[in-house]
Formats: sequence, C-alpha cells, structure tokens
Amino acid sequence: MAKQQSFADKAKVKKKDSHVNVKVVKAIKTDKGSYKFSERFVKLDDISKVTTIK
Repeated sequence: MAKQQSFADKAKVKKKDSHVNVKVVKAIKTDKGSYKFSERFVKLDDISKVTTIK
C-alpha cells in the first residue's frame, strides 16, 4: 500500500504562530554592589510592543 499523506501535506496543515518570542534580560544590582541578570522569554503579538515590557 502506498502512503496517503506525505510530509509536505502534513506541513501545510500546521498553523503559523502569529506571536513573536522575545528574550528579556534584566540587570538587578545586589546589596554587595554586584549585578545579577534575570532572563525570561515573553510572547508578544507584535514586535513594536517590545518597549512596553516591564
């Protein structure tokens, strides 16, 4: 029996994610005077909203 669904057919079915993943790095100054970096990923609808991240 032949394959009924090819890889190209499967790839067409998948939906594209309309969101953009952005890595946010925040510098935090400790009591000793050194800096600690906090990293996280944020999912945004539009890349122009990067400035609104806190």
